[in-house]
Amino acid sequence: MSILEEFQLFVIYTTYLKRKIDIVVLSDIHLGTYGCHAKEVLHYLNSVRPDKLILNGDIFDIWQFRKRYFPKSHLLVIKKIIALASKGTKVYYITGNHDESLRRFSDTKMGNIYILDKLVLNLDGKTAWFFHGDVFDASIQHTKWIAKLGGWGYDLLIRFNRIINLILLKMGREKYSLSKKIKNTVKGSVKFISDFEKTATELAIENKFDYVICGHIHQPKIERVTSNKGSTTYLNSGDWIENLTALEYNHQKWNLFYYQSEKKFIIPNEEVELDEWKNFPSIVSASIINR
Repeated sequence: MSILEEFQLFVIYTTYLKRKIDIVVLSDIHLGTYGCHAKEVLHYLNSVRPDKLILNGDIFDIWQFRKRYFPKSHLLVIKKIIALASKGTKVYYITGNHDESLRRFSDTKMGNIYILDKLVLNLDGKTAWFFHGDVFDASIQHTKWIAKLGGWGYDLLIRFNRIINLILLKMGREKYSLSKKIKNTVKGSVKFISDFEKTATELAIENKFDYVICGHIHQPKIERVTSNKGSTTYLNSGDWIENLTALEYNHQKWNLFYYQSEKKFIIPNEEVELDEWKNFPSIVSASIINR
C-alpha cells in the first residue's frame, strides 16, 4: 500500500470516527422555529457517542410552534436522539419554559429517555445540579404573555439578522449578531444575565453542589465562583440559535464546545425512515391544544 493510499485511509477513518464522551449537555435548540440550526445540531450529534445526553430545556419551542413549519432537519434531530437512546445512551430531557407543556410528563421514563424538571448527578465524587433556569425569570413567572411576545420578537430578529448576514457574506464581510449586540449593550439585559448567574451560583453554594448547569439565557460559559460561604462551578450550555454550543464532560473535566462548520469533518447522516414522522407536527399541535 502506498503512502498516499495509507493517508487516504487515515482521512476516511478520522472523518467517520465518533468522539466518545461521558456527558453531552445541549439546551435551547428551539426546534420548530426559523432560527433553529437543526442541521448543525444533527451534524454534532452524529459526531459524538455520549454515555449520557442531557437536554437542558427549550429543545422544542412550543410557544412559537407552527404546524406548517417543521422541516425534515428538525425531525431528523428527534430521530437521532431516539436512536441514541435505543443504542444505550441515557437521555435526560429537562423541561424549560418554551417546552413547559411537557412538564405534565415529569418523572416519566420511556426506555432510556427520562423527562424531568431538574436533575442531580454524582460525577466522579462531585455533585452536579442540572436545570433549565426559567424559574429565575420573573417575566415568565408573573407576566408570561410578555415573555411569549418577546419570544416572537426574538425569532423575527433572528430571521432579519440572517438576511443581513447573507448580504454581509456576499460583500466579503464577517457575520454580525444583532441580538448579541443588544444583550451586551442594553443595561437591563446585562443586569438580568448577571443576576441570573449570581442567583444560580448562590443557590448551588448554599446546597453544596459542586457544579450548577443551566441554559435559558443563551450565554455559554464556564466559571468558577467563590464566596465567603463556599465555591461552585457555574456552567451554561448556550444555545443552537446563535452560539451553537454544547457542554461536554469527559475524563473528570468540563469543556465548552463551539460548533464551527468550516473546521469539522462531515459525518454522514445515519439512514432514517421519515414516513412514521410525517404526522409529527399534527401530534405536537394536538398536544398544545389539549394542555
